[in-house]
Amino acid sequence: MTLSFFDQFNIPNLLGIPLTTLAMTLPLILCFTTSRLIQNRYSAIQSSLIFIMAKQMMLPINPKGHKWTSTLMALLLLLIFLNTLGLLPYTFTPTTQLSMNMALALPTWLMTVLTGLRNQPTVTLGHLLPEGTPTPLTPMLILIETTSLFIRPIALGVRLTANLTAGHLLIQLTSTAVIYMINTMTMTATLTFIILILLTCLEMAVALIQAYVFVLLLTLYLQENI
Repeated sequence: MTLSFFDQFNIPNLLGIPLTTLAMTLPLILCFTTSRLIQNRYSAIQSSLIFIMAKQMMLPINPKGHKWTSTLMALLLLLIFLNTLGLLPYTFTPTTQLSMNMALALPTWLMTVLTGLRNQPTVTLGHLLPEGTPTPLTPMLILIETTSLFIRPIALGVRLTANLTAGHLLIQLTSTAVIYMINTMTMTATLTFIILILLTCLEMAVALIQAYVFVLLLTLYLQENI
């Protein structure tokens, strides 16, 4: 039976039980081993990292938008968790599915647009037509700006899907090459295995960076509407 490289994006099952459920328990165990009432090094590092990320993300936003910090931070932690989940054995990355990413991108983008329409409708609608536009170009620019506005959630979802899918496919191709060359070209297979380890580290960094970029773009969209 010949398997496709894209089979890695299917949910693996064992006796009808999705193995993703078992893989999700490991990070949860790490999160809840520390009591919230007792401070130790683990909880201090965790709180410090969350504080630094929140401060960095909310830096370009006006103080009126700081009330969205908890929502955006929850989304960031969720994306980090989902992006890195696929690096565990016998599981897959949920954010390699475009439907999953669009389900996250569309409501959050719509949240920023509705916030602008509620708080400052004139300014929000004014973004569709730049100031000083010649009258003959007005309909065309409104159409272009409207298309640009509605393409934002698609760009968010496609960017996240494409980056994670490309990285996982590259790891799959490299690991397959190592398996096929291990008996015939041991030295080449060893060098390829080292490259595979470096690619895995790079994919971990990409998973974290893409989650940060996703939420950072949402903060920029929010800044335009508050």
